[in-house]
Amino acid sequence: MNANSNSGLIFPTVEWFQALQELVNADPDFRRLGSIDTTMGVKVGTNIYVITFEAFGCSEVRVGTEYDLIDLDFFLEMSEAAWQDLIRNTRENGGADLKHTLNTLDLMSQDGISKNATGDQLRADLFFRVNQSLQHFFDSSAKLDTIFPP
Repeated sequence: MNANSNSGLIFPTVEWFQALQELVNADPDFRRLGSIDTTMGVKVGTNIYVITFEAFGCSEVRVGTEYDLIDLDFFLEMSEAAWQDLIRNTRENGGADLKHTLNTLDLMSQDGISKNATGDQLRADLFFRVNQSLQHFFDSSAKLDTIFPP
């Protein structure tokens, strides 16, 4: 799939996240942010996606399960409506505005959006150490024609 010629990608799907993977792997600005080595999850309602970053790119995107959350450094969890709001805002602004950055959403959420299933603080802190790269990853979604199911 070529993310640049998409005719609409449904969110949340593994294809949507794979299109983001293609975009950041082809983006020299993503590499300029530095090395990122983490395996994270994205939880959208009951849907779970596992995303692995190695060195200067995104090496894998796959569908995950609740069980996978135990092995991840951290996962980002929001309701489907909150994720849709983030993606719409990102599209409208060419990147998240200050109220929709991952860092702001984590700080303003009662329980935070970044979670760690094991309580391992060193792994959980990776979210903050690689936040700029993760923000760039999600900001890249502004280039996708995203469709939200009814």
